[in-house]
Amino acid sequence: MGFLDFAGKRKQINKPQQQPLGYWEEQSYMIAIPKNKDFNVVDGIFDRVAAIDGVNIKRKQDFDVEQKILGSAVIDYQGEEYDISFYYDTFDGQSLYITNMESLSENEMQSVKDTEMALTVFMTFNNDAIKSYHLQIKFILAAVPELAAVYDESAERVMSGRQARLYAQSDVLPPATAVYTIQAVGEEDGEVWLHTHGLCRCGLTELEVVQSCSKYANEHANIINTLASNLLNKEEKGDTYYGVAKIGDIPIVVTSVLWTEALDKYNKLELGGYKDRKESHNSRTSIIFAYKNERDASLHNYSKLDIYDDLWEEGNPLFFIGDQETERMKAAATERFDYMKKAWETLDCDVLIKIGLKVDEKYSEEAGSRNREHIWFQLVEMKEKSFTARLTQEAYWVDDIHEGDIREFTVDDVTDWRIYTDEFVVSPDTVYVLFDD
Repeated sequence: MGFLDFAGKRKQINKPQQQPLGYWEEQSYMIAIPKNKDFNVVDGIFDRVAAIDGVNIKRKQDFDVEQKILGSAVIDYQGEEYDISFYYDTFDGQSLYITNMESLSENEMQSVKDTEMALTVFMTFNNDAIKSYHLQIKFILAAVPELAAVYDESAERVMSGRQARLYAQSDVLPPATAVYTIQAVGEEDGEVWLHTHGLCRCGLTELEVVQSCSKYANEHANIINTLASNLLNKEEKGDTYYGVAKIGDIPIVVTSVLWTEALDKYNKLELGGYKDRKESHNSRTSIIFAYKNERDASLHNYSKLDIYDDLWEEGNPLFFIGDQETERMKAAATERFDYMKKAWETLDCDVLIKIGLKVDEKYSEEAGSRNREHIWFQLVEMKEKSFTARLTQEAYWVDDIHEGDIREFTVDDVTDWRIYTDEFVVSPDTVYVLFDD
């Protein structure tokens, strides 16, 4: 029997349907793993949480394992109320395997393997997801001061206890990328499926790129990061299309389409196709597409991302980081500048520093609200109150400086930095790798 049955009627193809959110998508679930398995996490937990700067516990419920009562608290934090619940239960660290376990030190890894009990903390995020995430990490560190690691179940990520401490003890919000992960699934032929975990708990859709390839997977991941960051920071105002980057004079404009509609755009898609939606990746998740021009955007006539493949070869794409994330990055780079300075003075390393250069007036309309171009310099010399650095690339919107030029700056000019050692690359948000565990 063919596609048409003998009665001449078209067969109905049973396609997977969108499924309800899982518990880890409706709320943010994290598991705090203590260094010391003998530490009584529950004793004094509310006293430690109440000591968090800006926290006022309005109501609380003690955890009672025998009565099967969850611990909980209604917390006022910086003018908003949050409901946070927790329970302390057995946990098998030996069974925990997540792809980024290498972010843990040997001591942290051993604590995870040896753990017998762990604290699960879950909450519904408020409108500001990054602020909610920050509070959850603060709660966890207060509850478990000697923290080995955090398993962020909602994002399918393991976080080092040192990283959690860096975030919790900082006045600066964590980066948008801390709230979600991008996972890559590849085939031997080079095809790659990119998809996020963690955005649903923020009230957003997960984001995907299907039919990516190993050659352009990094660029496609940058598209996901730029779009996700702007959505989390509410830089986008609810439109259906978003300018995420430009290469030369060509803008890269994208949209996202719920997977149940989006998969119709692909013929016999294997990786990320219907068969991969039967058990997972089938709730609120959307595939990213592109618009070739304004007319296509107005008609919602979207195209696959491969329309940009030839452009990536030109190199030097400029991804549009929103104002709020740019300000956060600058605050983190400034707050942790002394860590970078110490690394430069004590380690055999190279350092790149991003500087916000004022855009020339003639480019102000093109730059829009971005009145500064943030561009990388290589550190040449560190002075007492300033430093000199060499520009690593040509600027888009500043005419009087060119690749190779050396200029003098102060910490006030810094918007980001990177430390390059033989072992790893360190940013202001990953400087915890230099800490003792």
